[in-house]
Amino acid sequence: MMLGIFLIMTAVACVVSQEAEEPVSYTCTEGYEYDPIKEACKDIDECALVSDACKGGMKCINHYGGYLCLPQNAQIFVSDGDESSQSSNPVPQSPVNPLTPLTRSNPRAGDTRCPPGYTRDEQDFCQDRNECLLSHLCMHMCVNTAGSYYCECNDGYRLASNNHSCVDVNECDLTQPCQHQCFNLLGSYICQCDRGYELAPDSVSCVDIDECAFSSYMCQYVCMNSAGGYSCTCPDGYQLQRTRMCQDINECETGHECREDEMCWNYYGGHRCYPQNPCQEPYVQTAENRCSCQSAGACRGLPQSIVYKYMSIHSERSVPADIFQIQATNIFSSAHYTFRIKAGNDGGQFFLRRFSSVGAMLVLTRSLEGPLELILDLEMITQHTLMNSRSSSLLRLTLIVGPYAF
Repeated sequence: MMLGIFLIMTAVACVVSQEAEEPVSYTCTEGYEYDPIKEACKDIDECALVSDACKGGMKCINHYGGYLCLPQNAQIFVSDGDESSQSSNPVPQSPVNPLTPLTRSNPRAGDTRCPPGYTRDEQDFCQDRNECLLSHLCMHMCVNTAGSYYCECNDGYRLASNNHSCVDVNECDLTQPCQHQCFNLLGSYICQCDRGYELAPDSVSCVDIDECAFSSYMCQYVCMNSAGGYSCTCPDGYQLQRTRMCQDINECETGHECREDEMCWNYYGGHRCYPQNPCQEPYVQTAENRCSCQSAGACRGLPQSIVYKYMSIHSERSVPADIFQIQATNIFSSAHYTFRIKAGNDGGQFFLRRFSSVGAMLVLTRSLEGPLELILDLEMITQHTLMNSRSSSLLRLTLIVGPYAF
C-alpha cells in the first residue's frame, strides 16, 4: 500500500482596492470570504458545507481556497513557507484566469500570494503552473489545465473513482472481441482458438487448419479435412484402426460368397474362393491341399505329389525380401535334395536361396505392384544315391499382391 504524503501551503488571498478619498473595499478570491471583524479574507471550509464533496471512500481535507480529496491513509503537512517548499504531489484546483493580477493582502509590505495552481511571473501576474511537468498523482498520463490538471489512462485501462489511479478493463467481458477464447491481460487481452483452428492475421478471428496439407503421413490412405479437424478413410476391404491406420478386413470371417465345395482365402484388401479339391487327373487328394499320384505308370515323368499353398504380400514391398520357405518333409541320410523354380518366374522377380541341405528360401528380388496374382511352381528333386533313383515333388504357390502398400 502506498502512503500519500502531502504538503499544503497556507495562503490567504484578498484584494484591497482604494481610490482617492473613497472608503476601502475588499474583494476576496474564490474560496475565501471577507471577515469584517478581523478585516481579512478567511478560508471557506467546503468539507463542512458539502457533505459529499469526495467520492469513492476518499476523505475531504479543507485547503486554503478549496479542498482536497485524498486517500484515507494520506499524511498532511501544513507549511507557511514559500513556493519552493510546496508538496511534490500537487492536487488539482479550480481553474483561474491565468492572467489574474497578483493578489496583495498587504501592498505596502509586498506580501503576495497566487491562487493554488498558479505561480508568480516576473510581471507579478499569476500564471498557470504545469503540474504535469512537476509532479502529479496520475498513475498513467497527466493532462494540464488552467490552475489544475486531470488524469487519463492508457489503452486497456479506465480511470478509477479517485480520478488518479487506473484499473484494468476486462475486454473479454465488456466487448467479447475474440471469435473463440478470450484471456484478459493487464491493459490488454489475447485471443486463442479452439483445437483445429489458428489465429487469423487480425489476431481475433480463427481460421481452420488444414491438417491434411501438413503431411502425407497424416493418414495411411486418404485424409479428409473438416472444420476444426480431419478424418482418415480406408479403401474397400479395409477398416479404420484407431485414427489413421487401415487394417485388412478378413471377409472369410465376416462373410463371403464362396460355395460349399470352395474354400475362402483372405488376402490384403480382399478375398478369393479356391476349390477345396484342387487335384486333377492323374492326381487324387490325399490330404488338405495335397494331391498325390497313385499310379507309377500314369505319373511317369511327373512329380509324385503337388502341394497347394496360398500367400499374400503388400504392394510395393521393399526388396530383397524373404517371403516363403520350402523344406523336405521326409529326410534320408543317403538322399540329396535340389530346389528350383520350375515355373512362374518369367519376369525374374524371384530366386531360391538354399539355407541348408534340406531347405531353401524364396526371395523377392523386384518390387511388385498390385493388384496382381502369380502362381509359382517350386520343385524339390530327391536323388537317392543308394537306390540310384530320382523323384520330385512340387509346391504350387499362389501369390497375391494386394492393391495397396498396407
